[in-house]
Amino acid sequence: MTTTGAQSADAVVVGAGHNGLVAANLLADAGWDVVVLEATAVPGGAVQSAEVTAPGYLSDLYSSFYPLGYASPVLDGLDLGAYGLSWRHSPDVLAHLLPDGRAAVINRDPDVTAASLEQFAPGDGKRWLNAYTDWLDVAEPMLTTITTPFPPVRGGLGLLRRLRIAGALRLARRLVVPVRKLGDELFDGPGGPALLAGCALHTDLSPEEAGSGVYGWLLAMLGQQVGWPVPDGGARQITNALVARLEERGGRILYGARVDRVLTARGRAMGVRTVGGALWRARRAVLADVPAPALYLDLVGAAALPSRLVEDLAHFRWDGSTLKVDWALSAPVPWTNRDIAGAGTVHLGADLDGLTRYAGELARGELPRDPFLLVGQMSVADPSHSPPGTESLWSYTHLPFRHDWRAEEIAGHVQRMEDVLEAAAPGFRQLIVGRHVAGPADLEKGDPSLVGGALGGGTAAAYQQLFLRPIPGLGRADTPVDRLFLASSSAHPGGGVHGAPGANAARAALARDRALTGAAYAKVISTANRAIYPT
Repeated sequence: MTTTGAQSADAVVVGAGHNGLVAANLLADAGWDVVVLEATAVPGGAVQSAEVTAPGYLSDLYSSFYPLGYASPVLDGLDLGAYGLSWRHSPDVLAHLLPDGRAAVINRDPDVTAASLEQFAPGDGKRWLNAYTDWLDVAEPMLTTITTPFPPVRGGLGLLRRLRIAGALRLARRLVVPVRKLGDELFDGPGGPALLAGCALHTDLSPEEAGSGVYGWLLAMLGQQVGWPVPDGGARQITNALVARLEERGGRILYGARVDRVLTARGRAMGVRTVGGALWRARRAVLADVPAPALYLDLVGAAALPSRLVEDLAHFRWDGSTLKVDWALSAPVPWTNRDIAGAGTVHLGADLDGLTRYAGELARGELPRDPFLLVGQMSVADPSHSPPGTESLWSYTHLPFRHDWRAEEIAGHVQRMEDVLEAAAPGFRQLIVGRHVAGPADLEKGDPSLVGGALGGGTAAAYQQLFLRPIPGLGRADTPVDRLFLASSSAHPGGGVHGAPGANAARAALARDRALTGAAYAKVISTANRAIYPT
């Protein structure tokens, strides 16, 4: 491989999603010259905002509420507040509306949450407070464990010191228990289990699936601890802050620069080529904020990889496709149950058994007849999203993973979604002054990393987590190609706007480049990779 005539940088980052921007910032902090090559015309990946429904109504085009981002040690360490990022909270964090019309509500005041759950069964309020106390005992080391490379030594030791062996074993059980079982163990009434299961179904897991409990527990407890805040002025403010921080440190972002090849020589990443033939030489590292199959099969190519790795990629599973609709409403949503009017996020359309049916239909490749909706009341959370007295609303629902969705299928499912909203808020349709539909193909067009409309970079199932993410391996950002690092949500710890995959990739690149220990680091990683991916 030759890079004669190529432009150069210490690090080339492929993709300006939030993980790519986090990685670029951390490398720039270390004094590296960094260039980010972004295929689209804008930065941010799935962290963007725009007016797409009606003038004066701001929509977050992909993600909106950020409990993991707000609590993330990675993002906190970047001090994005100094670059314009601030947060807002809705009056209530989350409401789950049950088919009988009752709602379970999380409020940042634990006693208010407890009072909501007490109406479902005597003692469930106290049970919630006990569960929250248990969470507070492990929250800090748990978040450190989640957001650091595998194996999570520091966070793991912190958990062990706090919990001792017996407590650590009980926590280990909680990490794999299905959310239905967890809800049954923690509560007597249906309110608490519905909250946990609804949170778990932000992923592609069924309430009966191993590991679903930890997702439900994590999101619900973070909601109690820190809320589910939104950036003041829209999701784009996270991206704007990351870009401003990077540029202040000399980092560069080039737009419309789609990388079509990672250039390698003698088992090492040397740089990249973009569509059109432009070459970029990477003096120290290439970091890729793209899905694992795209990196390995498209950008590197099977011929440069161990055959066993290529075989394992055939079993990589995407999370489900997604259908998202934004609405501009002339007035707030006319909920029949006013208890959910102050919730930034509303779970709508199913109780626990209904969530199981919904997940089962998805698993069978069927369009759910009664879709479960995740709804965001953006103007409730941040009034700047729409004119006074109105509402900028969105909802998304999961679909079976497919690339060939027909327009009429999408349109029909949008009607089902609006039927669910109309049933819970009669008169909803009369308030619509603008609508924007983003089906799986539209989501992927806007952010090429959202393959088939999958938001998580791969399934959240236990068989594709930790050292099994994205395939059986080290559970780290390192790849079998020296100085090439996976920085996307396909890497541990997975989806969510918390920056951990980008940070882990940056840390790995810095470790590989250290003058005294980098060679030893590379030898250890290479030896481990050869054991896992024999040629």
